[in-house]
Amino acid sequence: MTEAFAQAKINLTLHVTGQRPDGYHLLDSLVVFAEVGDTVRAEAAEELTLEITGPQAGNLPVSDDNLVLRAARAMGGQGARLTLEKRLPVASGIGGGSADAAATLKALAELWDAPLPEPAAVLKLGADVPVCLEGRAVRMSGVGEVLSPLDHPLPQAWLVLANPGVSVPTPPVFKALARRDNPPMPKVLPACGSAEELATFLDAMRNDLEAPAVSLAPEIAETKAELSSLPGCLLARMSGSGATCFGLFADEGGARAGAEKLRSRRPTWWVEPARMIG
Repeated sequence: MTEAFAQAKINLTLHVTGQRPDGYHLLDSLVVFAEVGDTVRAEAAEELTLEITGPQAGNLPVSDDNLVLRAARAMGGQGARLTLEKRLPVASGIGGGSADAAATLKALAELWDAPLPEPAAVLKLGADVPVCLEGRAVRMSGVGEVLSPLDHPLPQAWLVLANPGVSVPTPPVFKALARRDNPPMPKVLPACGSAEELATFLDAMRNDLEAPAVSLAPEIAETKAELSSLPGCLLARMSGSGATCFGLFADEGGARAGAEKLRSRRPTWWVEPARMIG
């Protein structure tokens, strides 16, 4: 058996800078990962099957177009018994499905001793799959296929992730976007020596999908406000197309205390503290 960890993808920034004739949007995003996620396990078998377990399994019934199965077929579609332990919320802006697809590619590449698919085939699975396969902090541009190393390493920091239990499909959020030709981030990103300096830089940047997502799911604004009110929260913002928001913290103690406080206030929400993987 092989297994791979599907870590949550966090868009610290997400600038929508244009739209191609084929409809795909051009992005400029500072992407990091969080030390929380799903797990994909793969075992040799004659047929390709998928079982979904874990606390979020009830929100993701097995279907033929599940990204885990699509990723397996992109690897050649040999037989394998796949198990997805689902911990991340579904359709929540933190790359859950894309991370699962990337983890499937890694697990099956090891199980079958096979190369990963060509980049074009990986991108076809979804715009976030290439960056999830990368699994480290990068600047993501194009439609998600251009991954550039950062100009400077990011400081150590922690995140509190919060989702109010609302699924926000990505297409309606893009459809509600007022402008598609927004300015990108600076050509050279500044060096940030601390979480506080990182928060100052991020505060001057944007997630262009936040306003349209809030118009579709007002709970996102409430989630962001709850995170902002936590002691030690340096910045709160929506990730991806929502509805998950993150709070940036300087240290583990502050993040864990903040997560505990938020859970007590909002016991039905999905709330997780996690180290930021830069």
